Amino acid sequence: MAAASSGEQPGPPDIPEPEDFVYGEDEFVLRGVSWPGAAPSRFDRALLGAWQDRMARGLFRYRLEELPTRVLPGAMGLVAQLNPQRATQRRPPQAIRSLRQPFDPQQFNFTRIRPGEVLLCLRCRSGGDPPPLDRVLVAINVSPLERGHVLLLPEPALGLPQALTPQLLRFGLEAVLLSTQPGFRVGFNSLGASASVNHLHLHAFYLAHPLRVESAPAEPLLPEGGPALLRDVPAPALLFYTAGAELRAVAEAVCGLAAGLAARGLAYNVFATRGAPPAGGGAAAGLRVLLWARRPSFEEPEGPDEAVPAVALCELAGYLPLPAAAPFAALSEAEALRALRRPLLPEPELRRLLRELLPSTPR
Repeated sequence: MAAASSGEQPGPPDIPEPEDFVYGEDEFVLRGVSWPGAAPSRFDRALLGAWQDRMARGLFRYRLEELPTRVLPGAMGLVAQLNPQRATQRRPPQAIRSLRQPFDPQQFNFTRIRPGEVLLCLRCRSGGDPPPLDRVLVAINVSPLERGHVLLLPEPALGLPQALTPQLLRFGLEAVLLSTQPGFRVGFNSLGASASVNHLHLHAFYLAHPLRVESAPAEPLLPEGGPALLRDVPAPALLFYTAGAELRAVAEAVCGLAAGLAARGLAYNVFATRGAPPAGGGAAAGLRVLLWARRPSFEEPEGPDEAVPAVALCELAGYLPLPAAAPFAALSEAEALRALRRPLLPEPELRRLLRELLPSTPR
């Protein structure tokens, strides 16, 4: 999945100002979230209402209708979706050459988005724990994958490169808890792992399908908690879990491990969603945060005839946006799994790496 926003032409007149959305921990939905979802929360109504308004005003590159969707036969329940307009009309990805590539103000970045593309300005009411950031902007992705596809942006003028911070991830986790919809997910692509804009951002979107990564059991790696190994999923991952408390600690743990991967020349993807405890099950009792370690790739994306043209956070989680009708109709689970797992570290190598980064990991 790649970020997109226009910034090329002035928007239609009379665009509403973005809503200053102030929230507190009392609005976090910690229980009772299950499929098909409850009535939308205040956050859902604000985000989706503004998103639909901008769609009606023509601020997107194409009008997103209901997309053809099929669940591939097989144990993994992969969700394939046909979206040819995104493939042909999205902004070409930036040339990424390094995991440490600095922010370049001459390249497209989010200081160039039109004012009408910003929907909300998220602010957390101060409490006992200081807010993770002063504010985060919620902006449309002008080449959307799905309904409500937005970008979460810390202050764009800061010019931060695409390296995940605990402060931004915590904002993303809080956004998931503000929604009553189990299909609202948040994620991150690092440089070398399908990020297409080197300006710090998270993706967020609604997808009306459960994913196996939300319920599959995981193997604990440390006796005192920490990440677990999620194996029986489309793309094996490290799993962090919280019942809704200690978001700051989870965000710091995920980003600390991600920074360790980057220091060793590895790229990564992150995916946050409602989900079951590590032991597995069907109840979405808390938050699951998945981290994939992978070898970086700085090549141009593959063509539309590839089984899975891009491998980013959505694809690794089991949601496959496809650009052409032929692969959408013919793709098998076995083909998809080969493509998804190809860039990931093999499990023995991942375990060796974890022993370096987390010394208490058993041998």
